[in-house]
Amino acid sequence: MGAAKFMKYTPEELAQSIRSRLQRNFGRTPESASPELRFRACAMAVFDLMGETGEPVKKQWDGREVHYLSLEFLLGRSLMKNAFNLGCLEPLEQALSLLGLSLSDIAEEEPDAGLGNGGLGRLAACYLEAMTSIGVRATGYSLCYQFGIFVQRIFNGEQIEQPDPWFDKGSVWLSTRADDAVSVSFGGNVSCYEEDGRLKVSVEDDTKVLAVPLDMTVNGYGRAETNRLRLWQAKSPADTAIDMEQFSVGNYMKATEQDAMARVINMVLYPNDNHMEGKLLRLRQQYFFVSATAQSIVRRHKRKRGTLQNFHRWNVIQINDTHPALIIPELMRIFMDEEGMDWDRAWQIVTNCVAYTNHTVLAEALEIWPKNLIEMLLPRIWMILCEIDRRCLPLLWEALHDEARVGQSAVIWGNEVRMANLCVYACFAVNGVSALHSDILRNELFKSQASLWPNKFHNVTNGVDHRRWLAQINPRLHSLIRDVAGGDTYLTRPGALESLLKRISDETVLERLGAIKRENKAEFAAFMQRTRGVTLDPDSVFDAQVKRLHEYKRQLLNALHILHLYNTLKDEPGADFLPRTFIFGAKAAPGYFMAKRIIRLIHSIAAHIAADPAARGKLAVVFLENYSVSLAERLIPASEVSEQISTAGKEASGTGNMKFMLNGALTVGTLDGANVEIAELVGPENIFLFGLRAEEVDRMRREGYSPKAYISHNAALRRVLDQLTEGLSDGVEYADIVQGLLIGGHEGADPYFLMADFEGYCAVHKEVEAAYRNPAEWNRRSLVNIAKSGFFAADRSITEYARNIWNVPFG
Repeated sequence: MGAAKFMKYTPEELAQSIRSRLQRNFGRTPESASPELRFRACAMAVFDLMGETGEPVKKQWDGREVHYLSLEFLLGRSLMKNAFNLGCLEPLEQALSLLGLSLSDIAEEEPDAGLGNGGLGRLAACYLEAMTSIGVRATGYSLCYQFGIFVQRIFNGEQIEQPDPWFDKGSVWLSTRADDAVSVSFGGNVSCYEEDGRLKVSVEDDTKVLAVPLDMTVNGYGRAETNRLRLWQAKSPADTAIDMEQFSVGNYMKATEQDAMARVINMVLYPNDNHMEGKLLRLRQQYFFVSATAQSIVRRHKRKRGTLQNFHRWNVIQINDTHPALIIPELMRIFMDEEGMDWDRAWQIVTNCVAYTNHTVLAEALEIWPKNLIEMLLPRIWMILCEIDRRCLPLLWEALHDEARVGQSAVIWGNEVRMANLCVYACFAVNGVSALHSDILRNELFKSQASLWPNKFHNVTNGVDHRRWLAQINPRLHSLIRDVAGGDTYLTRPGALESLLKRISDETVLERLGAIKRENKAEFAAFMQRTRGVTLDPDSVFDAQVKRLHEYKRQLLNALHILHLYNTLKDEPGADFLPRTFIFGAKAAPGYFMAKRIIRLIHSIAAHIAADPAARGKLAVVFLENYSVSLAERLIPASEVSEQISTAGKEASGTGNMKFMLNGALTVGTLDGANVEIAELVGPENIFLFGLRAEEVDRMRREGYSPKAYISHNAALRRVLDQLTEGLSDGVEYADIVQGLLIGGHEGADPYFLMADFEGYCAVHKEVEAAYRNPAEWNRRSLVNIAKSGFFAADRSITEYARNIWNVPFG
C-alpha cells in the first residue's frame, strides 16, 4: 500500500458546507439547531466530501470482485472514522469551532450502528475498511436491522433488553437504492416438468417479500476510491402491503398483517430461537439475506458481462460462519431455474466462487436446521439440498467406510441439515482465523473432510483496523509513535511499528509511554464520572474483560478470582495491596440464562466490595452497561491488563486481544485463539500465560474430568464457592452456578474447566502484580507489545485473503 493521499479541505470551506446543510435541509442556523440537527448537518458535509472524492475501487478492475457476506457489521460510529480516513479530522474540528460548536459534543450525538453484536461484526467492519484501504474491490452485504440486537439496561443487577432505535439518526449515512430492489420467495408449491429435454421448475402460491437495498459508502485511508456496504430492508410488495377489503370493514391489524410479517425479518439481530417461531424467523432472515444478495450480484454481473457462464471468473463470495450458507443452493436455483443451466455447469460455477470462513468451533454456532423447517419454508431450496446431499454421500462412503464418520460429514443426516458440512463440501476454500483454530478445523472438527480435500483448508489469522483502534482512538500514543517510529508510515505499513523496538531501553520514551497511559486512565475516569456517575481510581490497575458474555469466555473465572482477592484483603488488612479496578463489559443473549446469572453475580460482587470500607481505594469492580464500539474506543486506550482467558480450544481467534495489545495493555491469557500468536511474537516474558492447553483439555475430556478433585485440594477455591452458595451481602444466592461447576448438566460438570485453571489464574495474577510494581519494566513490556502488534492489522489479513484465497489484485 502506497503513501496516503488526501484532498485539502480548509476549515472555512467545511464550516460553510455545514452551515449550508443546516439552512437548506433543516431551516436552522448553527445557533438555533438542536444537537441532533448539528450532527446530521456535519455528517452530511462529510458524506458530501466522500461523494466528491469517491469512486469505486479501480473502475478498470481486471479481476474478481469480492462479495463479503456477514450477518453482522459492527461499525460503531462513522463520523470520526470517515473524517479520519479523509484526512479532514483536524479541519473539521476547526470548522466547527468557527461555528461555535464542538466536534466531541457532536460526535456523541451519533448512535452506534445497530448492525452487530460481537467479534464477527467488528471483524467484518475492519475488513471492509481494510479492503478499501489496500485497493481490493469489494462489497459487504448484511441486513439493515431496525433495532439492532438490543440496548442493555441493568436493573437490580439484572440485564434488561430494550430496543435500540439507532436507525433514525444512523441512517444519515445510508442511501436507498429502490431501483435495485429484488423479490424473495417463501413457501409455495413446487412443480417440476420437462420441456425441450430440460427440467423446468415452477413455484405457485408462494409469499413474496421485497428486499430494498440501503447502501453505505466505505472510504479507505488516504484513497480516493470507495467500496460499499449493502444492507437489505424487508417490506411487503406494493400490491400486498395492505388488504383493502379487510381495511374497509375495520380489520386494520389484519389488513396490514402481510406487511408487518415482512418487516419483522430485519427488525432485530439474532431473535431468540428458544421456540419454533424464533427458529422460523432466523431461517427467514438468513434466506432473505442470501437470496437478495445472490440476485443482486447476479443481476449486476449479467448487466456488465452479458453472460453468467463466466460468473466465477469475475466474482468471489466470502461467507462468514454458516449464517449465509444458503447462498450455495440459492445460486444453484438461480443458475438452473432462471438461467437454464444444467446441474453440472451450475455446480462448477458455484463451487469455484464461494469460500467459507469458520469463526467458531462451538456446536451451537455450527447451525443445524430441522429438515421440516427448510422443507416447509423453502421447498425449492430443500430439493436442491437433497440433490447436493445425494451427490456428496457416495464420495463420503467411498473415502470413509464408516457410518459414524459419514454422518459427521454429511450435508443431511438424521432429518437435519448441517450447514457447516454444506459449506465445506461446496466451497472452494475453507479457512480458520488463527493458527490454532485452523489446526482444530483440519485435525478435529472437519478431520474427515480435510482428509478428502486437504487443499481446501487455509489459515488467515484475524486482524483489526489499526488506524481506528490505535491512531484514531489514542491520539497521545499515535503522537508518540509518529515521533519515534517514522511519522505516519505505520498507518499504511503497520509492520513499521517494529521500529519502536529500537527505543526499548530509552527511559524518556518509556516514561512518556507511562504518562500517556496515566492520562488516558484519568480521561476515562472523568468520562465515567460525567456520564454514569461512576468513580474510578486512575492510580489503580485498570484490568479489563470486555466481550460477549459466554461461559467459554470465562467471565466467571475472573469473578471467582476477584472474590478470592477480596478475601485475601480481608484476611490481611495490613498487607501492601496493589489497588485494582476490574472492568467488565458484556451482553448476554436474551435466551442465555446462565450468562445472565453471571452478569448478576458480577454485580453482586461489585456491590459487596463497594459496601466494605476495608476495600475502598484498594479493590473495585465496574460493569459497563450497554458495552459498545464507542465505549470500547474510550476504554481500550486506558486499559493496562487485557483478560483473554477463554478455555483453550474454544476461542477461534479473538480481536479484542489485538486491540488491547495495539494500545499497550499486557495480556493475561490462555494459549487459545490468537493468544498463541501474540505469545510467539512478544515472547513469554511479555505476556502472562496460564492454564490448560487445548490438547490437555481434550485429553481430560476423554479420560474424565473431576472438578471436585481440584476443589478438595484448594481451600481458597472452596471458600469462594461456599460464599456463592450462601450469598453475598445483597442476599442473592448462587447455588445454581456452583452446582453447574460441581455437577453440571448435559455437558457435564464444569465444562469449561474453571476449577482446573483457578489456581494457575490466581498465580499468574501475582506475576502481574509483581511486574506492575516496576513501572519501567511494565512500560518496556508494553512497548514490546505495541511494536509487535502490526502483524494483527486487518491490512495483513486482507492481503493474505487476496493472495491465497480470493486471487484478486490489490494495491
